[in-house]
Amino acid sequence: MRLNHYLQDFLSLFFPELCAGCGNNLFKNELEICTKCIYHLPVTNFHKDPLNKFAKQLWGRFVFKQAGSYVYFRKGSRVQNIMHQLKYNKRQEAGFRMGQLYAFVLNANDEWEMPDLIIPVPLHPAKLRKRGYNQSESIAKGMSFVLNIPVLSDNLIRIEDTETQTRKSRFGRYENLKNAFKCLDKNNLMNKHILLIDDVMTTGATLEACAIELLSIDGIVISIATIAFTE
Repeated sequence: MRLNHYLQDFLSLFFPELCAGCGNNLFKNELEICTKCIYHLPVTNFHKDPLNKFAKQLWGRFVFKQAGSYVYFRKGSRVQNIMHQLKYNKRQEAGFRMGQLYAFVLNANDEWEMPDLIIPVPLHPAKLRKRGYNQSESIAKGMSFVLNIPVLSDNLIRIEDTETQTRKSRFGRYENLKNAFKCLDKNNLMNKHILLIDDVMTTGATLEACAIELLSIDGIVISIATIAFTE
């Protein structure tokens, strides 16, 4: 074991592990995101306020129990760097780590009701093949690791490979996505409290389309969580 540590230290001289937030070298006990970046994350504390900005943005669109995001997303920020590394540089471990960090926050709050299952927003199979992983599933697995709540990734699926959402209005995004998702086994989710997970909340159109499909199931209750929230 000691030899293995020496070998890892030697390799880190040539292939250092870099923080997904700032790009600096990670210390031995740091995982994906350095302590300084974690300390300076712009935490929303939405989990403490049922009337938070995220929840208000979803009011009137579908019925949900609770909604929150871990951090604010701002251009040029550590959060943007982390999410970029997660989505485009194959650093799915960064998503796992952010999921862990958010789960620690939620677990410490008595007001946040824990779900029965965690479901990540799915990718279309074509996009999944191209990227190699679902970034929302990476986040969900990190949360599951801390909360000890199972992740269900193969029931809610994306059946339409819709065009890009960039530059679309909120209504345009909804129209683009409204029939894009399908639940394969509704009986398995009856009377369950589901936590629906995505990476970034912008207009909420993707979450809305997923939620509407899930809400066709008898007795289901939905909560929503994302890592980042765009104001």
